[in-house]
Amino acid sequence: MFENDFTRRLNIQFPIIQAPMAGGPTTAELVAEVSNAGGLGSLGAAYLKPEKLRNTIQEIRQLTELPFGVNLFVPEEAAESPDIIEQMTSHLNKYRVELGIKENPPIDSASESFDEQIQVLLDESIPVVSFTFGIPPKEVIQALKDQGTTVIGTATTVEEAKQLELAGADAIVAQGSEAGGHRGSFLKNAADSLVGTMALVPQIVDQVSVPVIASGGIMDGRGLVASLALGAVAVQMGTAFLASVKSGAHPIYKKTLLSANEDTTVVTRAYSGKPARGIQTTFIKEMEQYAGAIPAFPIQNAMTRDIRQAAAQSNNPEYMSLWAGQGLRLASEHPAAAIIKQTISQAHALVESRFRTKD
Repeated sequence: MFENDFTRRLNIQFPIIQAPMAGGPTTAELVAEVSNAGGLGSLGAAYLKPEKLRNTIQEIRQLTELPFGVNLFVPEEAAESPDIIEQMTSHLNKYRVELGIKENPPIDSASESFDEQIQVLLDESIPVVSFTFGIPPKEVIQALKDQGTTVIGTATTVEEAKQLELAGADAIVAQGSEAGGHRGSFLKNAADSLVGTMALVPQIVDQVSVPVIASGGIMDGRGLVASLALGAVAVQMGTAFLASVKSGAHPIYKKTLLSANEDTTVVTRAYSGKPARGIQTTFIKEMEQYAGAIPAFPIQNAMTRDIRQAAAQSNNPEYMSLWAGQGLRLASEHPAAAIIKQTISQAHALVESRFRTKD
């Protein structure tokens, strides 16, 4: 019932893409389980060194023979004044003291080599490659397309979607404001690009000719059917899989997610310097009172890394980045395969009961 040209192109059974959540949640096991269950598993690889990326891809291939995707961040040049960095370092030291870790650590804000990551994806002939935070260089898009890779971009506005199509993207993820994790905005300020999924998807569908994937707040069969009705060819679900068995999210992260409500998430720059939606924490609340400037991504991300890691080691969620979308109350700790099966079953039942006329 839910097969379409896009699912046939990707060679997947169901129009469900597991969101590529960088930073640990998308383990090889989770990616493979989603693909084996008929969806498209996706590896969030932005923070992976090239060799680790290659090893993880090979690990996925040991677990599934079906297609999967890999996501990278389009690199951004970030520079910050020494004064701003010094002020932030001093401010963050109080958390380091509380967590019992070294003050004034060296800052390694260097991103992984994008060119080397791309070369790994080309070497490994990844069937689907997606990008966030902008438009990759045209030679990168062309090289991927030349070997048959489906290239997917991320847009938070209609204009971003149009620019991605012009650049050669084969499909576009329409990321609504409900979505967890980092905002994919790249043409305007992210605060001015918080368009809800229900409003964003049909407007992008009407303005581009490539397939559109709905993302943001979609947790079950109801969200799938609604997205397809709006003109999307598939959905991308992240928070729905965060607490699942094979997710690499920290146990306290999963526990916090499963006990949180729909009104507990906020969009913040506190952890990484780039707007991202996550569960409200003490760190976010206190950073809202910070009088100085927050360094840009990836500098702030590097500056808070030791704090987030120490918090995870001490099972303290108040200083961890707990990325999650507004549909989190619908999250479960079921296996990913069961989540896909339930989503499709619910969607089938919904279509049968509400949209099929009786003879």
